[in-house]
This record gives sequence, structure tokens and C-alpha cells, in this order.
Amino acid sequence: MVEYVFENKRLSKTSPLVVFAPKKGRGEILKQVLTSDELKAVTRQISQNQAKNDIIVIESANRRIIVYTKDLSSKTNYKKLGGTLYPHFKNLTSVTFVLNKSMPTSAAYEMALGIDLGSYSFDKYITKRDDKDFPKLEKVYFKPQGQKLGIKDYLPYAALATGVRYTRDLANEPANNMTPVIMADDIKRLEYLGLEVDILDEKRMKSNGFYLALSVAQGSINPPRVAVIKWVGNKAKKEFDLGLVGKGVTFDSGGISLKPGSGMWEMKQDMSGAAAVVGALKAIALQKSDKNVVGIVGLIENMPSGTATRPGDIVTSMSGQTVEILNTDAEGRLVLADCLWYIQNQYKVKKVVDIATLTGAITVALGSEMAGIMSNNQPFADQLKKAATQSGDEVWQLPITKAYDKMMNSNIADMKNISESREAGSITAACFLQRFIQKDVAWVHVDMAGMDNEKKGKPLTPKGATGYGVQLFVELIKNL
Repeated sequence: MVEYVFENKRLSKTSPLVVFAPKKGRGEILKQVLTSDELKAVTRQISQNQAKNDIIVIESANRRIIVYTKDLSSKTNYKKLGGTLYPHFKNLTSVTFVLNKSMPTSAAYEMALGIDLGSYSFDKYITKRDDKDFPKLEKVYFKPQGQKLGIKDYLPYAALATGVRYTRDLANEPANNMTPVIMADDIKRLEYLGLEVDILDEKRMKSNGFYLALSVAQGSINPPRVAVIKWVGNKAKKEFDLGLVGKGVTFDSGGISLKPGSGMWEMKQDMSGAAAVVGALKAIALQKSDKNVVGIVGLIENMPSGTATRPGDIVTSMSGQTVEILNTDAEGRLVLADCLWYIQNQYKVKKVVDIATLTGAITVALGSEMAGIMSNNQPFADQLKKAATQSGDEVWQLPITKAYDKMMNSNIADMKNISESREAGSITAACFLQRFIQKDVAWVHVDMAGMDNEKKGKPLTPKGATGYGVQLFVELIKNL
């Protein structure tokens, strides 16, 4: 990752610059940092550009000058701005951001975070590369004007970037190198940060009653795991402020209800919910959060074989409720159901959020712009929606009613794992999960299918795994 330096250093005439020059006061701002020749070139380019582009790049005799001409306001998304500017200086070894007095102190930290998120790449398996393909950027300087900046204040942002990038690394790995056991071992390593990690193997899963989760795993040669991760930031408090539950299906073939082959390779990312939980806990550990948070992730591979669960099988859950499994490709909710029950019983959490790439139906409704949420508690849902707005991990709430819940009733068991109607698939999946939420627990379900993978590339999310959910959870935890 890039090194960030926050200091009011004297600018040399060869320092590559990023300058913020809104219309008001533009001439004075540019005059302070540019030579007369550079000033003429920038002024001419701005005049010719006539506001077609917000970013103007000038190559002078000695350096590159990047000028952002759009007006800055209290609504400016500086994090996104950092990611947007990054391509213009990524091939330089260093660059200096010249801040304006009108910019808030947090602007520098937000832009640095945006650079960290936008500069991410996953290239460990590429063996042949040209020199030009290697990242060159080493240092980014922020020159304050009126702001008091320091690396200490940037550390929480750096921790957040680390959590997101770690989540992306987990989700980008191919399934042969990210089996349930491998992922569990990787999570166990996080104990060096002060996290407490307990890994339940297959034997302990059986003794604790993870029968729904085990029914998903029984077709695979790769054994399942459950990882429980705790961060206790307030040792004087016995209760946990929040419980996080993540779906960690490290590869989802659909089981006996086999998926079509087209696009099945993307199912290596069906563990993105679990990765988000783990990444968020890593981030708050690095931030030394004063909250108490417990996370649980069910790590399973869903494969077809002679031992796999069959459509029509009935399995008893940890809660004692029975489930008729009509479709083995609706497996994520089975894993989540046992994990939800376990975290409520073992850790007595009163606020729980689960996150999963759960249904294709949510992508039909919301595409890849935001995740769907459903809840049994509106004040808690509102808290999460506020965190979504603040973090940029956007959500949209869908309803849960008794009419939808009734669609999950089975004639021969307590419930079935899918509705036999194709209507409201995301909502009925949430209704299934709600049956495993105890009466005094506030719960929000986040269906992030469609948000786990970026196909085109955006300023903050290069192609591949997005790390969605980490920023959402860190913001939620901070606001609790």
C-alpha cells in the first residue's frame, strides 16, 4: 500500500501536483503553486475545456499537474474523489495534494482512503507481466493550508482500507485455494490483532447441532468449519453490542439442484458475506474500537455427490425446527439459520445483522447498485440505513409480512427452504431466516447478491471482489 505523508512542506518546482481550483478564487489558488508558464498553460486549458471535464492534466517541462476544477461543497464525496483522481498519477512515484483552506480536515484522510480502495488489484496468479504493469506510486503527500493533519488521525481510515482489501483478497481467491479449512486457518491468524477466534471442526459442529449447515456440506470432500470471532473493546462490559453473521459458502455448485454452467465460476465468491464479517472485525481490531462485537461465519462447500442432500430431504435445525429442503441451491439460508441460532444462544446478543449473497431475486429488484435489507425492528434497520448512507455501502429496505412468511410453510415439516412460487424470492428467504430469530432480538438481514463483484470497474471498486459490507459494518459499530 501507498505511504501517506501529512506535512506542510515547501513545494519544489518538480513536485507533481494535485490542485483543487474551484471557480471562485481559482486564479489566486493556482498562482500560489504554479510557475508563470504553468499558470498560462492551465488557464488556457481550462478556457478551452469549458467545463467538459472536472479534471485537467497538464504536462509541463518538469512535472505533471492535475487540476480539479469542480466546486467543492459540504456534500463533496472526498473518498470517491481520491479514487477518481488516482488513475491520473498512478504511474508517478509520488504526488503532492495541495489542499485549500475551505476543505475540511477529513478531506485528506478520505481521499487517501479512496486511493487505497481504488488502487487495489489482485494479481498474485499472473506470472508474466511487463514492467509498466507494476504499481509505481510510493508516496502521496498532503500539504495542508489551515488544517491540522497527522498520520495518527489517518490510522482509523488506514484500518478500514486494510479490512476492505483483506475482504477482497479472500473473495478473489479461487475456490481450490479458499476451501472452508483454508479460510478458517486464515481467520485464525487474526488472533495477532487481539481478536479471539474459535474454530469449530466437523465434530464440534455435530455436537453443537449445526445440522442444517452440515446437510449443505455433506456432498463435498472438503470438510466444513465454523469460525467465531470476538472483539472485546470494553472489558468492563459483559454484553456484546452487536452480532455479525456471514454466509461462507466457499463454492456453490448448487448441489443436486445443480446450477447452469454459464457463470458458475463466480460462485467462488459465495463466501463474500463471511469475508465482509471477517474484514469488518479486522478493521475494528486495528482501530481499537471500544465496542464488543462477536461474529460467526459458516464455511461450507456445496457440491453434488452420492452423499449430498437430496431435494425433498427433511433436516432438523439447531433450533429444533424441521426444514423440508426443496432445493439444495437455496443452501445459504440453511447455513445462516444455524449460525444465527448459535450466536443468540451462546453470546446472548440482542442486535444481530446477517449478510449473504443469498438470492438472485435481489439482483432482479436492485441490480448491482445497492443491497436489499429486511428487518424485524425498524429503529435498528434505520441505524443500519444511516450507516449505509455514511459509508457508501448502499442499501434499500424491503418489507416482511405474515403473508410472505406463510409462503414458507411446509405440509410435512415446520417450513420449507424455498417458496414454490417464484414471487418475492428475496423476501421469502428473509422470512425463512426470521424464524430463527428469538423474540427479544433486533435483527437485520442484508442480501448483498449483486454487490460482491464489480464487472466494469469504478473509482473505489476495481474489477473483481468489492469488499462490500466492511465499511457498512464499521460505520454501524462506530455509531452504536
